[in-house]
Parts: sequence; structure tokens; C-alpha cells
Amino acid sequence: MNQTIGGVTVTPELLMFGGIAGVAAICAVGVVAFNNAVRSALCLVVNFFLLAVLYFTLNAEMLGITQVVVYTGAIMVLFLFVVMLLNLGGVKLINEKADPKKFVGILLGCGLFVILGAQILPPMLQALPLKVSPDMAKFGGPEAIGRTLFTEYVYPFEAVSVLLLIGIVGSILLAKRRL
Repeated sequence: MNQTIGGVTVTPELLMFGGIAGVAAICAVGVVAFNNAVRSALCLVVNFFLLAVLYFTLNAEMLGITQVVVYTGAIMVLFLFVVMLLNLGGVKLINEKADPKKFVGILLGCGLFVILGAQILPPMLQALPLKVSPDMAKFGGPEAIGRTLFTEYVYPFEAVSVLLLIGIVGSILLAKRRL
């Protein structure tokens, strides 16, 4: 089943990873391309889930779990709540003329994509496969992240927690003032 194309061994895992990454990229374009806010938000949800799947395939379980819980769970619920609260309807313009700026923007974006791909893909295809040592196998796990977070980065972690607490107290005080 493995084939070598241009010096690269194409495995089923590589095909699956490329397929998931391709669908995630299409969903990312859908977030920007859709005029309807609900469709755009749903594309963002699919993109977040697919990114979590990619993290799991890279053995970064903690990042995958964080992606699902924080982004897909909390932030997207907030986005959808705001969209539903605002009740954004589609704006219909009569006699909408073709805007040349949109075509030029799409053309420049595709050109930038091709230039970046031409610079990134050749070194990636020539890279040697990574040999995983037993220490590297634990790299993305909760234990390794927790140990690093609470030993080396304990002061920045506490500073961020204090800033978040100040933000929460400030938002509560601002909300109480309006009542």
C-alpha cells in the first residue's frame, strides 16, 4: 500500500492527515467566505474539531483536549449565543455591482498561497522521518505539560490567573452598574 512519490513514502496515515488538513483548510476558507454568520460559525466549529483531530494524530493529546473543551466548547458557544442574540439577518442589496477589489483580493490571496507553498513544501518533503524516543513519547501529555507549567512557568501562570480574576471582577462590577 505504501508508494514512493518523489522520494516521499506515501502511507495511509499521511493520506489521512492530508485529507483532514485539507478539509480543515476548506472550512477555514468557509469561515471567511460565507456571508451568513451562522454558516461561518458552523464552519469554524468544524475547523476546531478537525484541528483537535490533527493534534490527536500528532500524539499531542493535551492540545487536542484543550482545543475541544476551550475553543469548540466555550468560545463557539459564546459566538453562537452572540449571533443568535443579535439576530443577524442577511442584508440584501438591490443592483449590487461587481466589485473589482474582490476579484483582485482573491487573485492576490491565491498568489500568496502559491508562493508560500513553493517555499514551504520542498523542505518538508526532504525532511527525514522523526525517530521517537521514549522521552519524546510523553511530550504532549498532561503530565509533561503540568510539570512544566507548575515548575518553570509558575510565576507567569499565577500572573495570568490574577489578570483573569481581575477581568472577571471588573466585568461583574460593570454589569452590576447597569442594573
